[in-house]
Amino acid sequence: MELSMGGNAAVGGGTVVVTLSAPGGGLAGYECSAYLLGADGKVRGDRDMIFYNQPASADGALRLTTQQGQAAFQVALHSVDPAVERIVFCVTTDPGGGRRTLTGADGLSVSVGGDGAPICRFAPDLSKASEAALMLGELYRRSGAWKFRAIGQGFNGGLGPLARSFGIDVADDAPPARPVPAPAPPPPPAPAPTTPRVNLSKVSLDKKGQSISLEKRGASYGEILVNLNWSRGRRGFFGGGAIDLDLGCLWELADGDRGVVQALGRDFGDYSVPPFIRLDGDDRTGDAAGGENLRINGAQWGRIKRVAVFATIYEGVPNWRETDGIVTVTLPDQPRIEVRMTEGRNDRALCAVVLLENVAGTLRATRIVDYYRGQGELDRAYGWGMRWVPGRKD
Repeated sequence: MELSMGGNAAVGGGTVVVTLSAPGGGLAGYECSAYLLGADGKVRGDRDMIFYNQPASADGALRLTTQQGQAAFQVALHSVDPAVERIVFCVTTDPGGGRRTLTGADGLSVSVGGDGAPICRFAPDLSKASEAALMLGELYRRSGAWKFRAIGQGFNGGLGPLARSFGIDVADDAPPARPVPAPAPPPPPAPAPTTPRVNLSKVSLDKKGQSISLEKRGASYGEILVNLNWSRGRRGFFGGGAIDLDLGCLWELADGDRGVVQALGRDFGDYSVPPFIRLDGDDRTGDAAGGENLRINGAQWGRIKRVAVFATIYEGVPNWRETDGIVTVTLPDQPRIEVRMTEGRNDRALCAVVLLENVAGTLRATRIVDYYRGQGELDRAYGWGMRWVPGRKD
């Protein structure tokens, strides 16, 4: 069903996927976000903003995954808190992407699907848009049921001002605190606990050897999520079907123990005990909205020495560039780290993407994007010193 501005459609009460997309990778230079709002039109807290640095709501009812040219919000409507009356989906300019208005996003559309079938679609006319943000559409409750409404309303300002309009406490341009001198002050009272502000920053590691170091914002790093996402692409050299990229890593602990986490051989690891790294599963097509994920237990970062994250061609990939592969590293209240596999050696099946190292307790991420014939060759390049035997997936 095609909707016009202000139109609405019933979407049921199960799980739906709200997809924001534009032809030809037209979302490059823009950011997509969603906000869970109460009856007052405001969020309950900063965790109700879903975007690149916070891709899931606190209860897991709303999850965001991105690929070049589209963003998909998976919404488990039956799990949304009753206090949430609306979920608004937005697109904003990304200053780092060189965009100033939404004019270049003409062709942008939002579609809603459920149970594998399309429900509705809305494509606003942005050919003369002068705003830097757009409230594209919303899911809302009406008489106990969920519906989707096409909005198409522009908003002056980018992601920061938009987030503040919904009640988000944004830290991207907060002025630094300045101490006020006072003669012989009495001992100050204990400071009141503060709520961390939402961090809107992100870092793209696009040059070989480029690094960023992240210090803890609290007692630990929390969960470190490493995500691999890619496009389905074309058929392979030998008539194979969908692209199958696999996410994995070599790991080494501070005590010298070392190993591998990967789908090959079903070495999925463990989050709560060594190696404190868990591979969620194996997406053999690239069609899963969430791609593949490694979860690293940041509370145990002191026991981890280094992690070399890699992606492997398992079958069906004619060209690394055609995979549109991107690895993101996300930590709570930290800038998201992006590494794109922009180079390519089509005679090499493995790409070492990013190296995570414990440097005096901090986390340092370094872009690698080097290509190898397999895990053993990567091992020798970085001195892991393990013995390798042929493996396969069941």
